[in-house]
Amino acid sequence: MPDPTRDAALDQVARAAYSLSAADSRLRGRATRTPGALSLTHARALRVLADTGPLPIGQLAAATETTGAATTQLVNGLAAAGYVTRERPVDDRRSVLVTLTDTGRRRHRERQTALAQALDTALAHHETTALDTATDVLRQLAAIYDQL
Repeated sequence: MPDPTRDAALDQVARAAYSLSAADSRLRGRATRTPGALSLTHARALRVLADTGPLPIGQLAAATETTGAATTQLVNGLAAAGYVTRERPVDDRRSVLVTLTDTGRRRHRERQTALAQALDTALAHHETTALDTATDVLRQLAAIYDQL
């Protein structure tokens, strides 16, 4: 049986998802025009490298949920900014390891601190259970987007 209240709430979730997607696009635009700005993909790559250490391009692509070609472009931009280096392992000259530099590690910490503060401020009125629900909704949206 149709529930108009639920349908309206789901419509609001869809609209909020579109807004989030648009905000991500604006952030990507700023990242290409503003020195030091990081897109979500750049920030995700820095976080992965900070958490795991050096990774081959393929593993970095999997961890950042992007393609190998997109990750190569991503690494090019991060290397140009001085945030990562590419190194060939002595035991495998065919692969390339992407390594976070000290500058990249600092930038990652700055971004994480700014994000944590922004989230804490913007979401201060939400209890932990609401944040857990929001996390679940965002993950479900990601799965839906992957199916579209």
